[in-house]
Amino acid sequence: MTIRVEREVAVPVPPERVWEYLVEPANRARPISVVTDFELDDETGRNATWHIRLPIPLIDRTIAIETEDVTREPPEYVKFVGRSKVMHVVGEHELERTEEGTRLTNRFTVEGRVPGVERFFKRNLEAEFDNIEDALFEDLGLHH
Repeated sequence: MTIRVEREVAVPVPPERVWEYLVEPANRARPISVVTDFELDDETGRNATWHIRLPIPLIDRTIAIETEDVTREPPEYVKFVGRSKVMHVVGEHELERTEEGTRLTNRFTVEGRVPGVERFFKRNLEAEFDNIEDALFEDLGLHH
């Protein structure tokens, strides 16, 4: 089973400023509650390793997920993929200029390869979106 979640948020700043935040892999990893650590793997800023700990019975260790930005279209779209033995994840952030600033559409797809992964993300992915949005607004110095 694959879990897909999409959410839009209005951000009262231009897309270029939102892009500055989202294009940094560290800014996408840091707010996720199950990411215990991460490493930037190259100087391009397109590759990172997330170390995650999922609170599910069959996984009692930290899992490394190799992430890579596969598409960057400044300042409108970034897509990354993450691969590990227990799951694949695809994250997309689409930015659209509006009269008020930016419409940010976040999409995540998680495909579990171990029982319990999809169930965990089905229950928790909305909260992870909240974490990402809160971190973005904090970085921008805005209240959310």
